Amino acid sequence: MTDQTISAPATARADVPANSPARVLLASLIGTTIEFFDFYVYATAAVLVFPTLFFPASDATTALLASFATFSIAFFARPFGAVVFGHFGDRIGRKATLVAALLTMGISTVAIGLLPTYARIGVAAPTLLALCRFGQGFGLGGEWGGAVLLATENAPEGKRSWYGMFPQLGAPVGLFLSSGFFWVLLHFMSQDDLLAWGWRLPFLASIVLIVMGLWVRLSITETPEFAEAVKKEERVSVPVVELFRNHKRSLFLGTFVALVTFVLFYICSAWLLSFNVKVRQIAFTDALLMQIYGSVVFGVAIPLAGKVADAVGRRPFLIVVTVLIGGFSFALAPLMGGGQGGLYLFVTVGMFLMGLTYGVIGAALAAPFPTRVRYTGSSITFNFAGIFGASLAPYAATWLQQTYGLTHVGYYMGAAAVITLLCILASGRDEV
Repeated sequence: MTDQTISAPATARADVPANSPARVLLASLIGTTIEFFDFYVYATAAVLVFPTLFFPASDATTALLASFATFSIAFFARPFGAVVFGHFGDRIGRKATLVAALLTMGISTVAIGLLPTYARIGVAAPTLLALCRFGQGFGLGGEWGGAVLLATENAPEGKRSWYGMFPQLGAPVGLFLSSGFFWVLLHFMSQDDLLAWGWRLPFLASIVLIVMGLWVRLSITETPEFAEAVKKEERVSVPVVELFRNHKRSLFLGTFVALVTFVLFYICSAWLLSFNVKVRQIAFTDALLMQIYGSVVFGVAIPLAGKVADAVGRRPFLIVVTVLIGGFSFALAPLMGGGQGGLYLFVTVGMFLMGLTYGVIGAALAAPFPTRVRYTGSSITFNFAGIFGASLAPYAATWLQQTYGLTHVGYYMGAAAVITLLCILASGRDEV
């Protein structure tokens, strides 16, 4: 399985100076910020405009569920992106693959901003929307793992969790920017203008972010660990084959170690936004303001997680946080069913816990895999977790709330916490 041929570019990269910490961390952060901005712009539009513009033939609830269904497509696309980009990331290097993943995600997002709506081309409109959403997921499937490795494979000894949290910061920053963009639009634009053309602006704005991301990422060199693997001729011909042959346990456990992270986040973001607007009848600007506030809490908790996890160990840290999330699931119904104060308390606690688990999950999922398959392995586990934990979370939570009530949404989150806890406990010290 070991490939004896070393490409000239890869060999050359082994001799270049090491990246500066600031450049590495900026490159890992800005890429994931762009990717998650694109992703959350879609999530917001899926609640705000897509039911009206792409699924107008349905009643309001069915249109929203259909919009959430297209939202879930990206999560099923992500493992395909993980395999394809992971293959090249483990074969030719992290840098070039990260650039390609960024372009794939960015082009798909810009294309959404140019799509004709149902009123103009009928059923072809939601079909094209689904195709672009697949492209978003495909690109993000290759982006996240590479960004985490860019950070952790440049990390000094004892600081992997701290370095690994920088690409994770892209999630709250992207959420803040996407929610803030829509908040500004709603303040300075009429509803008619928003539906006519304003909704396209956040998608088209990705062009600027893509240029920024490419400029930063093209300035970095290959990670020292990958360069060393090239030098020692440790690369394998087909990383995904070795992965499923020799690392099935790590794939399985990693997938469900990250399960509750995804469930918690999409209940506290996409589903909460929909619940506030559709059920609580809160003004969309106020609902977005709550989401902006949540992104700040989320971002504050991530650096704290990186510091504490390096001090006490990722495994015990994740055990404690997962138990806390399980306990929090019982508070979902009372807080969500209360007044404005209860909603803000729900967002505060939920997004703080989200920051704690998400801040270390990148380093945790990369830990069990050797360098030669680490890009593929960490990407696949993260994106499998996305399928099981996030792809249907807004849809499932909406259905549970409407069919059985808020208490069952809490049970859903609690069940995910139990599964995650069992898998963390089953993992060895070096597997998280």
